Amino acid sequence: MAKNNVSHEPVAIASAAGATTAVVFVVCRLAFLLAPELSLAVARTWFHGIDISLIAAQRMVSDGLILGLVTATIGGWLVGFVFAKFQNYFAK
Repeated sequence: MAKNNVSHEPVAIASAAGATTAVVFVVCRLAFLLAPELSLAVARTWFHGIDISLIAAQRMVSDGLILGLVTATIGGWLVGFVFAKFQNYFAK
C-alpha cells in the first residue's frame, strides 16, 4: 500500500476541531433545555448506566453557558492542534 505523506496544517485542523466542539456544545445545551429527560437518558447510556440526574444542574445559568462554550472550544482547538502535530509526525 502506498504511503500518503499529506501534511496537515495544525492551526487549520485545530480551528476546525474548535469550531466543531463549539457547535456540538451548543447543540447539546439546546437538547438539554428542550428535552432534559431524554438528554439525561442518552447521557446515562454513554456513562454505562450511571445516573447523572443526581448531579445534573437544575438551573442552567448563562454564565455557565459562556464559560463552558469558551473552555470547550479552547479544549477542542488544543486537541485538534496536538492531533495534527501527531498526524504529521507519524505520517513521515
